[in-house]
Amino acid sequence: QVQLVESGGGLVQPGGSLRLSCAVSGSIFSIYQMGWYRQAPGKQRELVAHITSDGSTNYADSVKGRFTISRDKNIVYLQMNSLKPEDTAVYYCNAYTRSADYWGQGTQVTVSS
Repeated sequence: QVQLVESGGGLVQPGGSLRLSCAVSGSIFSIYQMGWYRQAPGKQRELVAHITSDGSTNYADSVKGRFTISRDKNIVYLQMNSLKPEDTAVYYCNAYTRSADYWGQGTQVTVSS
């Protein structure tokens, strides 16, 4: 069992920055990959970034060079810089294990002037 709790969302101006946090608890040893997804109104949930157990990372083309995923102890971060209005979405933390795919409750990010 894995529990994920996101925080750090909010309202930010275009060009600004936010750092999302995902607190991880439970059977952490069973996690092979963690990621951040987002879902904007009327759109499918999409992968933003993921990080594997060996530390390798991948990013969606739309956020590459602006967002950074990292992990420190029991927290996974998504540092978001140079934010654009099209980044507005609910952001979800995800963890892959052998037996299940776990999700946090989501945190709203709104980029607007």
